[in-house]
Parts: sequence; C-alpha cells; structure tokens
Amino acid sequence: MGVDELGDALRYGPFHRALRVAIDRRGLSLSRLRAHLARLDLAVAESTLSYWQRGMRRPEGPRAVALIRGLESVLELEPGSLTTLVGPREHPGRVSATSFTDLSPLGPTTTELLAGLLDDPARCNAGLEVALVQERVVLGSAGQQQDVTTRIVLRAGRPGVTRYLGVYHGDAEIERAIVSAGDGCRVGRVRRADRSMVFELLFDRSLDEGETAVLSYTVNDRSGTPCPGYTRMFRDGAGPYLLQVVMAAEALPSRCSRVLGTREHQPPVEAVDLFCDRALIASAFFPVTHRGVAGIALEWC
Repeated sequence: MGVDELGDALRYGPFHRALRVAIDRRGLSLSRLRAHLARLDLAVAESTLSYWQRGMRRPEGPRAVALIRGLESVLELEPGSLTTLVGPREHPGRVSATSFTDLSPLGPTTTELLAGLLDDPARCNAGLEVALVQERVVLGSAGQQQDVTTRIVLRAGRPGVTRYLGVYHGDAEIERAIVSAGDGCRVGRVRRADRSMVFELLFDRSLDEGETAVLSYTVNDRSGTPCPGYTRMFRDGAGPYLLQVVMAAEALPSRCSRVLGTREHQPPVEAVDLFCDRALIASAFFPVTHRGVAGIALEWC
C-alpha cells in the first residue's frame, strides 16, 4: 500500500475510501479491527464496519465520533484525519436521499425528465418508504434482456400519496422500451430521453399515513443486445431486495456475480460469484440495502 495513496485518500476523501485504504495498509480483517476497538470499550458490529468502508452507510449517532477516533488510533492515523471526512450529521427532518447524478452518469437526464412530472426532482418518492423489492429479469436465447418484472412494497410516510415514480436506465436507446402495470397500480405519464425512462405508477386511491401498498410492473427493454447484468439504484435505505436473473439454455454467461456499488457503470465495491440452479436462475439476496446500487453482473465469452 503506497503512502501517497493513503495521503491522497485522507486529503480528498470520501470517508469510505480513506477508511478502506487505511484498513488495507494495516492489513487487518474486519473481525480483528472490531476486536481492537472492543479493547478500547468501543462496540461496533462487523457488518457496520463493512458498510462504512463500502460507502453504503456513514457513521451516525451519539457514539459515532468516539468510534471514528478509535479507528484513527487503531489504524495509526493522525487524530482527526477521519473525523473531518465525515462532516456534519444530517438533520433528521431534512430530505437526504442521494441525487440521481450521484448514482448514475444518466442522472442529469433522469432529473430533467422527472422535472416534467413534479416540481422538485430531488423529492422524488419522498413520501414513500421502500419496505421490500423483488425483481425478476428474463433473458432471451441470445442473452438479451427481455422483461424486468418488479414487485415492490411501499409504506406511506404521510397522507395523500397517490403515485410512485419509476426510473429505468437501459443499455441502448430507450424509445422501444415499454412499461406495463401489474397489481395495485396503472401506468400514468411516461417520459424518455437518451437511455433513461421515467414513469408514473398511479395507485387505485390515495394512501393514508402508515398504509402499505403492494404494486408490480414490467419493463420490456427490446434493445436486443447481450445483457451485461442488472442493477437497481437505491437513493436511500430500503428493506430486503431479491433479484433473480432467468437465463436461456442457448446463451449462458461465463460468470455471474452478486454486486454492490456506489454508482452505476462503475467497478463494484463488492462482488461475489453466483451459480445458476437447475432452472438456470441466478439469485442475489440483499437483506438490507443502503445508498448505492445492487444487482447481478454478467460476463460473456
């Protein structure tokens, strides 16, 4: 591990990059790092450390500063070098969902399309909490993506919510893509540009605060190009996510991976090999999702 790389990470951030580089330099596993912190009477879950270094969650809460200072000590860093990268805590009442631009190179196009459907694109789906997402991607005989069927469980955070706004990013021109409604909704306005599509899914009635809605919809991409995989953007924390890719016997990829990342079309921060079952289905389950992207990557010979 080069000294310059660590210095650069500590100077410019972000926090998760600096933490990851510092851990690599010390050669500590997360379990060993957790044990060192425990000797300082600082309790933290190994999964939390993993989320921090992957950028999927940031240190927050009353004990965050003490934990970060403990990390600086264990990782032999200058006092305050990690603390300054975290910045101020977000106010609980403020809308804090990650912007589309932060998650995707198509973010500016998506934001522009959403501006035609609501006054403030940054507040897209702000009144809804995502409790559960299940998606099933079907590939054709040439490895092309055919259909993506999404089933989503939403909980209303305020009364009067009447719609969910969906976002889809394709791998080719989006003009041929279509969206159709399944359970619990109907398709409203649809906007397309470049490789982005946004669409309204209108509920049968407005929701009361705390009420749950279950809806499903299908996007047919019709691009005809070999599928590089499928990822879903999460602008904020969400409940469990299950993604399944159904393959055709005529076209099997050379490798399937369960991936987590901070941004679309960027190398993942975590990749784990997956295997198809007898029905040629690869499944990736994410018990909890945080800001970033999650999905399945495919490699073809």
